[in-house]
Amino acid sequence: MSVLVFGQTGQVAIELQNHGDVMALARDQADLSDPAACAAAILEQRPRVVINAAAYTAVDRAEQEENIAQIVNGEAPGAMARAAAELGIPFLHISTDYVFDGTGENPWSPGKQVNPIGAYGRTKLAGEIAVQEAGGNAAILRTSWVFSAHGANFVKTMLRLGHEREALNVVADQIGGPTPAADIARALFVMAKAMQGGAKGGLYHFAGQPDISWAGFAREVFSQAGTGVLVHGIPTTDYPTPAVRPMNSRLDCSSLMADFGIERPDWRAGLTDVLAELR
Repeated sequence: MSVLVFGQTGQVAIELQNHGDVMALARDQADLSDPAACAAAILEQRPRVVINAAAYTAVDRAEQEENIAQIVNGEAPGAMARAAAELGIPFLHISTDYVFDGTGENPWSPGKQVNPIGAYGRTKLAGEIAVQEAGGNAAILRTSWVFSAHGANFVKTMLRLGHEREALNVVADQIGGPTPAADIARALFVMAKAMQGGAKGGLYHFAGQPDISWAGFAREVFSQAGTGVLVHGIPTTDYPTPAVRPMNSRLDCSSLMADFGIERPDWRAGLTDVLAELR
């Protein structure tokens, strides 16, 4: 399976490169701030599947750079999807729980009303709409709280701070499903193979289980790492950020299981693997 991946150094992109016949494009090969160049790369390479694992993910900075994030997260995926549709090949795109407003306590199903509360979520939603309007066989996979042994993520931040301090204050009233990047990559390949075989794409959710707070996630990180760092749970109001975070990031992933047989992974097992890799 010849797969063209946009993104080379991101968490999911790195994991995708561990699977099969993959060509991952770096920024100097396909800059997402130039959507036309992204489309041209697809038409030139003529792969059998395209996966977009690249994005503008600086949630706080996006509040001041929404125009740039809009091009990268909104316009570029649309250009990619149209090029894939022209070639008649599957296109898979990663999105986020930030397209929801985070209210309530029930898991968000793919068909629930979207209502992003920040620039990052707005630009990712724009990308979803552009992909859906491209007319090809496309799958959008919303996920949350991604972590791996690579790049910048919550697990690595906790380990770094844990080496510096004996106790940490961590938000305890935001709830979601941490998701190992390796499991996202595996899910995308299962979906891509099925779509090559005639399965239809669509809008899906994929997140690790069980759902937990950031504070609970941090405690599991330190428990598995064997450190004695004490985690104090605090409310979101005690940790203000430029961009508002969703309080409820729970995702209903049942349709992904029904259509592709992909179960929610236990993020605790994924954390064990990540910590082993970091060692």
